[in-house]
Amino acid sequence: MQGLFANRRGVVVYLAVWLFLGLALAGVITLVGAAAAPNALLFALPVNLVYAFAAGYSAYYLCRSYPLGGARARAIPLVFSAAALVAGGLWLAVGQGWNSLCLLLGVGWAGIDLGHRLAALMLAEGVLLYGFAAALHYLVIEFVRATGAEQSALEARLMAQEAELRMLRTQIDPHFLFNSLNSISALTSQDPKGARRMTLELASFFRHSLGLEAHRKVTLGQEMELVRHFLAVEQVRFGARLLFAEEVSAEAAACLLPPMLIQPLVENAVKHGICHLPEGGTIRLTARRAGSLLHIGIDNPVDPDPPASGAKGQGIGLSNVRQRLAGAYRHEASIHWTRRQNRFGVEISMPAQLSEE
Repeated sequence: MQGLFANRRGVVVYLAVWLFLGLALAGVITLVGAAAAPNALLFALPVNLVYAFAAGYSAYYLCRSYPLGGARARAIPLVFSAAALVAGGLWLAVGQGWNSLCLLLGVGWAGIDLGHRLAALMLAEGVLLYGFAAALHYLVIEFVRATGAEQSALEARLMAQEAELRMLRTQIDPHFLFNSLNSISALTSQDPKGARRMTLELASFFRHSLGLEAHRKVTLGQEMELVRHFLAVEQVRFGARLLFAEEVSAEAAACLLPPMLIQPLVENAVKHGICHLPEGGTIRLTARRAGSLLHIGIDNPVDPDPPASGAKGQGIGLSNVRQRLAGAYRHEASIHWTRRQNRFGVEISMPAQLSEE
């Protein structure tokens, strides 16, 4: 049974309302002089509780059979008017039967003077209360329907977002793999041992990457392990030309972020920075937490006079990271990059999350 009786709290609130209505009926009986207060309470409260369940269940199934937006919506006023009259009449009959039983007890505190005026009042009240129960059920049913539709829309949006993020993540692995294979191919003739070492480091990188694949988000500390594996691969290729300095606070390392978010930026720094500098340089990565935000910065040297063909290209790294941040955090995250003098810097600001939401 759903509707008002879907959970215990709903039942308690519903019965509390009907108990209050029973007290009100007892008060009316006392005011019109039909009985003393104990007699009125003994009559009104049991009768109201019985009617609460009878009217509640009847109205609920009628509301389910005649939904507001259904094909039979035009018949709702007629159906519920007839049902309310029948329910009110039955309630009056139950009340008269209960009153007769109380009078048979032959004690002063049982039974009331159920005359024609009081009987008509009970019938009218029964009709109104049935309509009240039906209106409550319609409200609850429509609220549950709207909540379900909103939940379904949210789940569909999350599934679409997850599919978009997975598509963006699939761009990373082939991109890095092709670059690494080209490097290994170049090393096989010049430095076979270096090519073998690079192959092993590459295997370690993808093994670690696959371990993070099952998670929607990983800690920055885990992401940094992936970055170190990547740099170990590139270290074989560049040697002393490639230096790396990181400043990651413990609070920042515990924060969550989408997997493979930082690695493409470090790869960008190698491909578009260190690769074009004969003397190489240092890639700096900083991460700190400031309240509810996580700030990550990546800074690398660049060629002061880049060739015309490579002046604008920054690979897929920056656009991929920007799209993944937008998909995961919407307007709550941002990424900016600047070029000052002979260095290129990327700044990321995102929510500092410690648990997946």
